[in-house]
Amino acid sequence: RKEFAISSGIDEHKIILDPGIGFGKRTGEGIEDNCEILKRLKELKTLNQPILIGASRKRFIGNVCGGDKQLPVDDRLEGSLAAIAVAVMNGADIVRVHDVKESKRFLRLFDMVVR
Repeated sequence: RKEFAISSGIDEHKIILDPGIGFGKRTGEGIEDNCEILKRLKELKTLNQPILIGASRKRFIGNVCGGDKQLPVDDRLEGSLAAIAVAVMNGADIVRVHDVKESKRFLRLFDMVVR
């Protein structure tokens, strides 16, 4: 897709890669596929473009964190923060979130300790 965008006249410096957490995954609720994307983000770094992840409050987080029942959207903060941590550790440059204040606080400490 990157090469298609460039050949269509889009400046390479304006391209951001988004692997599409939560969209059109092939297995059940997409739990395995979405987790696999987060685990393998480093592979996208070879394309030399910024990577954006929008995992905040996604259904797969509700499924994993809720155990045997789906967590309501407003109860997915902890899972969203965990997904952000994994994404950033594995190469995400940009994270799209719903809970801005909490995510900013989390990332401030995360960056200090991990990076």
